Amino acid sequence: MILLSRRSLLAVAAVVDIAIHARPVPVAAKALAARHNLPPRHLETLLQSLVRAGILKGVRGPKGGYELARERRRISAGEIVRAALADSDEDAKFGGGSALVQQVVGPLVEKASRELIALLDSTTVEDLCREADTRAVFGAKARTVDFTI
Repeated sequence: MILLSRRSLLAVAAVVDIAIHARPVPVAAKALAARHNLPPRHLETLLQSLVRAGILKGVRGPKGGYELARERRRISAGEIVRAALADSDEDAKFGGGSALVQQVVGPLVEKASRELIALLDSTTVEDLCREADTRAVFGAKARTVDFTI
């Protein structure tokens, strides 16, 4: 059972991917889309949402793309999910006029959502990058250190 929308999952994956691959040059949306088997146009709107939220920074030019706007230890998965949902109309799609949904199922899902967001808020992009490296998600390549002076 998935508690997050596809857009939210993709947003977290995109930010972690960019955190891993954006040194020394920004990650092109086309390369990011290829790694996740998505059409670049679909991904571009999501990336722009993350730029507006101050999570990513867009770099223009022939070697442009996306990089993190802040250190990866200062970005939480919860922040990414909220940014992805802010530009989404997913909740508006559900009419939910049922008394059972409003009084029983809805409150249960709301409680689970709060607990999930709390867990995501305590998980940083740095944590997720370390986990991806441990599992060699992108192969056994050497990692660069992310720091800002």
